[in-house]
Amino acid sequence: MAKFRLDEVDHQILDMLIENTRIPFTDIAKKLLISAGTVHVRVKKLEEAGIIKGSSLTLDYQKLGYSFIAYVGIFLEKTSQTKFVLNRIHEIPYITVAHITTGKFNIFCKVRAKDTKHAKDIIFMIDDIEGVSRTETMISLEESINDKNRLMHSIFNDL
Repeated sequence: MAKFRLDEVDHQILDMLIENTRIPFTDIAKKLLISAGTVHVRVKKLEEAGIIKGSSLTLDYQKLGYSFIAYVGIFLEKTSQTKFVLNRIHEIPYITVAHITTGKFNIFCKVRAKDTKHAKDIIFMIDDIEGVSRTETMISLEESINDKNRLMHSIFNDL
């Protein structure tokens, strides 16, 4: 697949969208001294090229009562059960991220819970999945860095 070429206007549009995905195209256009139609067309091309894959919403989980974060490493009986186990994990909404990994664990997950009791219930759900031999849990004391914007800016500066 050919690499999509971004020009300076594309970079500036992406920079603004990275900072605020809800910024109106008219505001971007005013700042860049181009038409809102041009912004719309460029964003559409970036979407069609697969560079922009939707937008996201950032929630304050603490205010919603889900401030407890745990990371769960999952050991499987057989690696051939990975897809089956991932499908079962996907059914547990409190597991927000799951990675197939090398090393100690077969699968590594991020869990959001209300408190330790809720986290224990989620971990027991994982343990009950057929093919899971055991789990190992780490509790997050604090989420110190969660900033995808810095990475995105760095990637676009490298292009």
